Order: sequence, then C-alpha cells, then structure tokens
Amino acid sequence: MLENTNPRGPFAQTLNKIPFILQIIIGLILGIVIAIIYPNDTTLLPTVGSLFVSALKAIAPLLVFVLVSSAIAKHKQGSQTNMRPIIVLYFVSMALSSTLALCMSYIFPSKFNILAQAGSDLNPPQGIGEVLLNFIKQAVENPVSALISGNYIAILLWAVAMGLMFRVAHENTKRVLDDVALSVSGVVRIVIRFAPLGVMGLVYSSSTQPGGFSNLLGYVHVVAVLLGTMLLIAFVVNAIIVFAVTRKNPYPLIMTCISRSAITAFFTRSSAANLPVNLALCERLQLPKETYSISIPLGCTINMSGAAVTIVIMTMAAVHTLGVEVDFASALLMCIAAVLCACGASGVAGGSLMLIPLACSIFGINNDIAMQVVGIGFIIGVLQDSTETALNSSTDVLFTAAACERAKRLAANK
Repeated sequence: MLENTNPRGPFAQTLNKIPFILQIIIGLILGIVIAIIYPNDTTLLPTVGSLFVSALKAIAPLLVFVLVSSAIAKHKQGSQTNMRPIIVLYFVSMALSSTLALCMSYIFPSKFNILAQAGSDLNPPQGIGEVLLNFIKQAVENPVSALISGNYIAILLWAVAMGLMFRVAHENTKRVLDDVALSVSGVVRIVIRFAPLGVMGLVYSSSTQPGGFSNLLGYVHVVAVLLGTMLLIAFVVNAIIVFAVTRKNPYPLIMTCISRSAITAFFTRSSAANLPVNLALCERLQLPKETYSISIPLGCTINMSGAAVTIVIMTMAAVHTLGVEVDFASALLMCIAAVLCACGASGVAGGSLMLIPLACSIFGINNDIAMQVVGIGFIIGVLQDSTETALNSSTDVLFTAAACERAKRLAANK
C-alpha cells in the first residue's frame, strides 16, 4: 500500500507522512501555478508528465500478465472469484449510462454550428461486425507483441491460458510465478510514488498546449452535457447500483475510488496507464487478489460507461445539427450499439471517438460528416476524454469492491 512504504532518508520519511492524495493535489496546484507564471517551458515539466505516463504504460502490460496468470494458477477448485456479478455490473452500468446519455441528449439537445475539419486520415470501423472481428483478431496476437503494444485483449487471453497450464505445475513453480507478480507489483509502487510529479507535469502540459482550454469555448454546451451526464452516472447511477448490491451507503466507497483512482486517470487520460493505480487501490481496500487481479484488467477492456456516453451524446448532437428525424427504435438500437462498441474502445486517450462514425451510420450520416464530429471530439478531449477515462477507470474498482462486499454479506448470512 502506498501510504505504508518506508523509504530511507529524512526527506523521504517527512514526505511519506503527507497523505498521498494530498501530494497529488499539491502537484496539481503547482502545475497550474507554474503554467501561469512561466508558460514557455517546452521541455522539463512536459517531459516529467510524459515520462510518468510512459512508465505506467510500460509496466502495466507485464503487471496484468503476471497477476492474472498467478491468480489463476493459485485458484483452487470451488473458491469464489465473484467474476460473474462483476461482469453483470459492468454491463448494467454501461446500459444505464447509454440510456441516460440518450435522455440527456433529448432534454438538452446540442448542435455543432461549425463542424471542425479534422480526422480525414483516420480509419474508423464500418460496422459492429468489423468491431467484433477486430476484437477477435486482437485476441490472438502474438503474446510478446501484445505485451510490447499493450494489447490487453490478447494479454488477458494468454495470461488465462498460461495460468490454467500452471495450475498443474509443481508448487515451487507456482511460488516462483507468485514471487514474480509480487516483484512487478513492487516496481509499480515505485512508479506510482512519482504520481505527484507526473500530475504536475501533465497539468502544466494541458494548461499550456496550443489553444489550451480556450478551444472549449465554442463547444461549451456539448461539453456541459457530456460532463453533466458523466457526473450523474458517477454520483447517482453508480450509487444506486452499488447500494442495490451492497445494501450500504455507497458514497464512502465512491469517494475513495474518485480520490484515489479517478484523479490520476483524469490526467493520464488512459485506462491502461491507470491499471497499476487501480490494482494498488484494490490492495489498499483489502479485496481478494484472485478477484481484482482479473476484474481490473478485464474492466480496463470492457467497462466503458464513459465511452458509451461520449458515443451517444456526440452522435445525437450530429443528428440534431442535421435535423435527422430519429424514432425511438433507432435511438434504442444506437444505445445498444454504443454499449457493444464501447467494450471494444481502446484503453488509450481518444479511443471512444473512433466509434462515433459507426453510431452515426445507424442514422444514415455519411462518414465525412461523422469524421468532422470526431474532430470536434479531439478539440473538447481536454475535458471530455479526461472525465470519460476517470469514470471508466474508477468504476472498475468500485464494482469490484461492491461485488466483493456482496459476497461477504451473503457468506455472513448463511
């Protein structure tokens, strides 16, 4: 656990007495202050931020592989992993999120009066069949290539296969695999200790990039609808789901997930980069390792409520702009498509935007116009994509913890 590390040296010991979340907040504030005072640093602070994200992305694939393999190798027949209720929670949340996004689109209709000229060189999927085909192709990628490229679909598949094979291995071999998992986890803790510096660099880069937050002024309405919907999901929809599962006040757990997962995910803008943070949080919450070592990487791949919201609201904004008449059945089909496609959204910044043309095609909106909507998505991504990633990543831990609490309650009632 991050707070319990005991580095040597008086400075390190003094620093370790400061709560880790407070260190991150201090880094956030310093990033903004330095950007205001000295906005012309093009090397040092931006490099610190990018190095932090790169380090997380570099170690996360190996961490997922060894943790999943080790968890499955040690799994004993009849022991509880709680994976089924967690997967159900993932899909229920996405379905409710896309439905709420559709309702918000009708209540607060957005329009793009000026469509951005961007994204002409991108290659979006042309249908749900292509999304599923790409999913299957990714799943059977060479495992070494998957680790290098961060293809978590393939990493999960090969980790499960290796874990199953290790179940019949000698106990000493299983211990070696477990020691490797512990060692990689230790490296991850070291990387996460640099989160305050990383956040400072990332905030500085966001504040001083060309256009910065001023690019959002032309799209205030759609940004407000997107962020408002995601906040409703985080504090209302997810709260109802967690209460229904745990029968407890959900907000202490929600606030823990937001403060210790969503904040770093907001600035890294990558579910993949936030994987080590989520795994460390699950350890801090004392969740069963055999559960979270599988559910968190799986959630990084398929739990994409924020992506479903982005796809629905951006598509409906294009529909309202063009005056397309949409019946309820077509809108419902688009919501279903949004949920299915969100599961295939990339775990990197801007991954959900590439699926907007697919949703637009349901309403007959051609690819050229749809790609201009994608271009607008990249402009507002400084807030949209950051909030989306924060929602996606933090709910991985939220639902894992809720399912584990439910299992504990059911076991106590027997």
